[in-house]
Amino acid sequence: MKKRSLVPMRNVALLLFLFAATQVMAAEVRVLSTLAIKEVMEDLEPKFERATGHKLVLAFGSSGAIAKRFKEGEAADVVITSRQAIDSFVKDGKLVASSVAVLASASVGVAVRKGAPKPDISTPEALKRALLAARSITYSNPAGGGASGIHFGKVLDSLGITDEMKAKTVFLPKSGPVAVLVAGGEAELGVQQLQELLPVEGIDVVGLLPAELQLTNVVSAAITSSAGDAAASRALVDFMRTPEAATVIKAKGMEPITAPREP
Repeated sequence: MKKRSLVPMRNVALLLFLFAATQVMAAEVRVLSTLAIKEVMEDLEPKFERATGHKLVLAFGSSGAIAKRFKEGEAADVVITSRQAIDSFVKDGKLVASSVAVLASASVGVAVRKGAPKPDISTPEALKRALLAARSITYSNPAGGGASGIHFGKVLDSLGITDEMKAKTVFLPKSGPVAVLVAGGEAELGVQQLQELLPVEGIDVVGLLPAELQLTNVVSAAITSSAGDAAASRALVDFMRTPEAATVIKAKGMEPITAPREP
């Protein structure tokens, strides 16, 4: 009887050992990410966790806000933001140069309320006429550091209508999808990166800004120099470049970039 009772105890011990080993191998990966890729990250989060056993802790903000938070010492294992910001942090030694991976590109689009007439925005002059004719517009507040908002402010300058648009511009109180103001009727036209427009219900996307005025925002990822678990962090960056991730990136309105990892 005693001999038979030892067998299940050995099995229990083995299970406990395997469970403990799994727990040791699993890690928590803290991610500071630009809002530009929020929809993608939230879709990929459970897929990555199932595939690797690691857990993601995601924090989002505008590109400017993410840069400020990281620069001021907010803890992170992986940073996902504009390529320009990534390069700057690599230069400062805050990100590992060999870990930099280009993930996707995003373009800026224009939206109207669902069912509303879609203005012609095919050329700079057509866009200018549409903006001047609109009762109100919205875009990311440049003061918040969002790439599309800063860029669109420059577009208004280049079109020579900055002063005319000030009185009819409505900003969200904080960073977020400006298309909610369009869907709610508070703004007639909304301008933001396409992947931030698409998830909002109650709008129609008119199209992209004319090529001459377009901003192609390249989103990249890199592992921080202070990453708690470099292997788990690299697993996330690698996962973001898999065919599965590329499918999600495409579905969310961005273009996946599958070039080899930079040396």
